[in-house]
Amino acid sequence: MIHHFDSDGVSIAYVDLAPDEGAGEPIVLVHGFASNHVVNWVNTQWTRVLLRAGRRVIALDDRGHGLSGKPYDPAAYDSNVMARDVLNLMDHLGVRRADVMGYSMGARITAHVALAAPDRVRSALLGGLGIHLVEGVGLPLGIADAMEAPSLDVLTDPMQRMFRAFAEQTKSDLRALAACIRGSRQTLTPEQVGRIDAPVLVSVGTNDAVAGDPHALVRLMKRGEAFDIVGRDHNLAVGDRTHKEAVLAFLERRP
Repeated sequence: MIHHFDSDGVSIAYVDLAPDEGAGEPIVLVHGFASNHVVNWVNTQWTRVLLRAGRRVIALDDRGHGLSGKPYDPAAYDSNVMARDVLNLMDHLGVRRADVMGYSMGARITAHVALAAPDRVRSALLGGLGIHLVEGVGLPLGIADAMEAPSLDVLTDPMQRMFRAFAEQTKSDLRALAACIRGSRQTLTPEQVGRIDAPVLVSVGTNDAVAGDPHALVRLMKRGEAFDIVGRDHNLAVGDRTHKEAVLAFLERRP
């Protein structure tokens, strides 16, 4: 069942799923750009795998996406604002501490959550985002232009075409997505990454042309591990079987 709550004036949609057995340690899932919790986490079997592993699964639709509110002001999509949505959701549900897993833009948000509220994050799992957390500002601004193009047919750049086609497939609000691209361009400095206290798993496909090197990011961290999702690009890495296995193993051994 989809629920909604008010996060600083924006309606955020979420699901809160109980594990197959027991109360379950909570994990919060934060999806990527132009996606939603269903596409990123349900259709890829992540929710099923985590529930079977005994986790309580909480997954939100990021602002501007899915069934959540869709502001058109780029300032509403600052990564720190979107991180606040995650923490507000945890507050709303009375969850004091959780593992937080994000993919791509969701990984950037997760890193901001881990930095802003170290006492709330038991571990951070960053998928589809490596050193570009530091050296990049998210997807190219041309993706915003692609969202505002009159149609997919007029686009020739492969990355623009890929994200516009995906946005249309997910029936997204293209104007909100353009604002999101323009507003969520906050990097972390190497020093900030080094201040993240939680154990971190960074998982990136070896054919991913978007994320940047996961090993270079981990070298900046106190307690980071890198996992190479072999043979997968940015889109296919998220639901990869070995990715799921690595995450489950990491959750089992982290403190």
